[in-house]
Amino acid sequence: MKKSLLLATNNPNKVVEVKRMLGERIEVVTPSSYPDISEPVEDGSTFLENAKLKAEHYALRTGMPALADDSGLVIDSLGGAPGIYSARYAETPQARIDRVLKEMSTITNPALRSARFVCAMALVIPSKTDSQAASCIAVVGTVEGQIIDTMRGNSGFGYDPIFYLPSFNKTMAELSMEEKNAISHRGKALATMQLLMYSAI
Repeated sequence: MKKSLLLATNNPNKVVEVKRMLGERIEVVTPSSYPDISEPVEDGSTFLENAKLKAEHYALRTGMPALADDSGLVIDSLGGAPGIYSARYAETPQARIDRVLKEMSTITNPALRSARFVCAMALVIPSKTDSQAASCIAVVGTVEGQIIDTMRGNSGFGYDPIFYLPSFNKTMAELSMEEKNAISHRGKALATMQLLMYSAI
């Protein structure tokens, strides 16, 4: 019997990535199947706190195991920005990239343009006997790279076109979906989570 999992995101790009990585063994549903449930307030101070609160929000309200991630771009020379505010750094994806490029415009040394994508992932499993109780499994994945000063590539989303991977001589947006899933922060986090989740749910 196929197991079901609520993926706690309305981001269609994330849904596609996660479904592809999970394959056919798990039926993935999204919050759109529960229109009466409001979106959670992401007021955590870390990626992991936000992932946990999103997963718990949906797990306790649906009674389903819920998987959530909180991910973003961490740039060393910007003191870790945009960090947990990556999706809120400006109004649109292009505006967010433009803001990062503007803030880094005076930094020309590649060694000072180091950055990483971080993905914290939490699986919250509601108790079968207590509607207010749940257990949580959490993992974190990262991928190291550099911020370049021009956009390259048409795949991916978010900051992928300016996130350069020296070992590939490509940006994240120049990778195929298979290449990206194998090395990305979300791919690493989900690979670890998969080892833990099948028996848990």
